[in-house]
Amino acid sequence: MTIETDFTHDPDAKSWVESANGHPSFPVQNLPLCVFSPPSGGEPRGGIAIGDMILDLVDIADMLELDAATAAQLASGPKLNDLLQRGPDMMRALRHGVFELLTDDTDKKTIEPALHKADDCHLYVPVTIGDYTDFYTGIHHAENIGSLFRPDNPLLPNYKYVPIGYHGRSSSIRLSGKDVHRPSGQKKPAQDGAQPDFGPSERLDYEMEMGIWIGQGNGLGQPIPIHKAEEHIAGISILNDWSARDIQAWEYQPLGPFLAKNFHSTISPWIVTMDALAPFRTAQPARPDGDPAPLEYLMDDNDQQNGAFGVTMDVYISTAKMREDGDEPHQLSTGPMTSMYWTAAQLVAHHSVGGCNMQPGDLLGTGTLTSGEEGGEGSLIELTEGGKKPITLPNGETRTFLENGDEIIMTAYAEKAGYARIGIGECRAVITG
Repeated sequence: MTIETDFTHDPDAKSWVESANGHPSFPVQNLPLCVFSPPSGGEPRGGIAIGDMILDLVDIADMLELDAATAAQLASGPKLNDLLQRGPDMMRALRHGVFELLTDDTDKKTIEPALHKADDCHLYVPVTIGDYTDFYTGIHHAENIGSLFRPDNPLLPNYKYVPIGYHGRSSSIRLSGKDVHRPSGQKKPAQDGAQPDFGPSERLDYEMEMGIWIGQGNGLGQPIPIHKAEEHIAGISILNDWSARDIQAWEYQPLGPFLAKNFHSTISPWIVTMDALAPFRTAQPARPDGDPAPLEYLMDDNDQQNGAFGVTMDVYISTAKMREDGDEPHQLSTGPMTSMYWTAAQLVAHHSVGGCNMQPGDLLGTGTLTSGEEGGEGSLIELTEGGKKPITLPNGETRTFLENGDEIIMTAYAEKAGYARIGIGECRAVITG
């Protein structure tokens, strides 16, 4: 499956919603989905971001036709699972219908009451997340972490054959803006054979990731073939999978992450659809010489040619003192989504190959996407080399890991010559004690 560009990607297209034109994130070429409640109150319902506004899909459903009208009705409840389940054709019909309404001012006066200032609305996690799997696709991050935890054997031999992942905790996924409570747990003792310490994590870290939303699912025992995997992906969001590194170092062997990861994950509120991302698809970077080719069930030529996303991610820190002094957040790093060693389609195909039934609203994390270049580290443990080299912020404060009051802000966007830039939104949270 290849998602083609169409009239909704025309860079010259303008909306009568003035704030959309030239908007760095939400021009009419984007139209990401969300769940919100308007300033006047009312039940949560589906919406679409357009410029600085949110379009209420419930209020404009009657102005759409056929599948577009059905899609808007499916998005009228407090979660978008029913819409995602219907697959890419239904979501594309909604995109086309809304695009036409917002670029043709014939019905402007009728539609305007359905627009609400986004800053005045309340946003929600857009789906019921039944399951969450976090992968480990950032090979540069895997090498960096491996060298800290296993200096003699940084990258295990299965990494280049198997998309490594762990089953995360969906119940603790929260929307951008919700505080993160510092977790407690056992920490690795200073000397082998000693009793572990217990208490609040002293090495709390962020992880710069992207989230991949599952659309239509598959039946139990019915794997999703690689060439059809993208039909099961609804879109992407920004994901911060917080990590307690001291707890992680003690517990991760032999079964992998547990308390170090299950306390909180932060997700951005917008689902940027696969159709919106069509102009920004790119070839999966070639594997280094000597690396094995993917096994047959993970190999598809079209996926290798178009399966990566040309998305750039940025992460910033704002300490309590910086906010008190009115200082701008400080950029810690930047990195591309193309640093994934495996494509999104490969993750879906591998996840289901044993017969696992993926469900609408399931979330797949990419894992930390470190670029492999200086300034592209996707976590503090990499930036500070395991806490050995503190970083100095512009106001003189230093950090090895996160302190109470620190706020981490992640943003992401896609841009390409000949197309309008679109944003993935913002993912932020403050650490509390």
